[in-house]
Amino acid sequence: MVRERLRPGVPGLPTLLVLLLIVAGTVWLLVTAVRFGLREDEPLLALGVVFLLLVEAVLLRGFFIVAPNEAQVLQFFGAYSGSAKVAGLRWANPFYTRKKISLRVRNFESSQLKVNDRDGNPVEIAAVVVWRVVETAEATFEVDDYQNYVRVQSEAALRNAATNYPYDSHEDHVVSLRGSTSAVAEHLKKEVQQRLEEAGVEVLEARFSHMAYAQEIAAAMLQRQQAGAIIAARKLIVEGAVGMVEMALEQLSRKGIVQLDEERKAAMVSNLLVVLCGDRAAQPIVNTGTIHH
Repeated sequence: MVRERLRPGVPGLPTLLVLLLIVAGTVWLLVTAVRFGLREDEPLLALGVVFLLLVEAVLLRGFFIVAPNEAQVLQFFGAYSGSAKVAGLRWANPFYTRKKISLRVRNFESSQLKVNDRDGNPVEIAAVVVWRVVETAEATFEVDDYQNYVRVQSEAALRNAATNYPYDSHEDHVVSLRGSTSAVAEHLKKEVQQRLEEAGVEVLEARFSHMAYAQEIAAAMLQRQQAGAIIAARKLIVEGAVGMVEMALEQLSRKGIVQLDEERKAAMVSNLLVVLCGDRAAQPIVNTGTIHH
């Protein structure tokens, strides 16, 4: 595996000034030689001056600019030499080939994927992945196209994450796609990071941008979801009603307000449960007789 090596190069402005002075001196020497004429024993001087100008022209090719949040990957005849990350005008070996790599934070939004959740129900799901390149050498040499690699691996991780959880659950201890989006998104982030590690990419955030049942079962699953919600609500209502009836009987017995035999206790429990668990408000009936009628 190719690991990143920092090679910031030489500061560009001082180097440029020095080279410009050398070029100016070489041009002045050539102009002076031509102006005053060359003797027969001085053709080598003219060739030397021309050669110096060619060398200086080659050295000028070594200048390059690094923008903020950007890197230049340097190669010397195919071999990796290092990465320049220091912003500004820099100078390096003019025979280096340079490839620009952006280090800025980027967003990738997947398409809407149709997958099956843990219960086998088809769902449509999409996610947004926030990422950036941190290892320029790995991003350049370990994968063919790191941007396409991020796209493919993010969608693969999204599919895998969706199959590990049910879409919905009414039980608190069960992690679901709809009810535990933060936990599932954290799992998705870790899985995407694991897949993109070898490409030198850091995942900053992964979150869901779309989540719904597939169109062909949306209506049926909505009815199922409503039924499940009603059952869960009824369960809480019954538990609360039983607790209130138990508390009422206990307080009546402790305070001695009224003495009830088992038959009347059963009738009272039945009436209270009907009142507490009913869908509609109870209609009061005033008993004008005795308690036994």
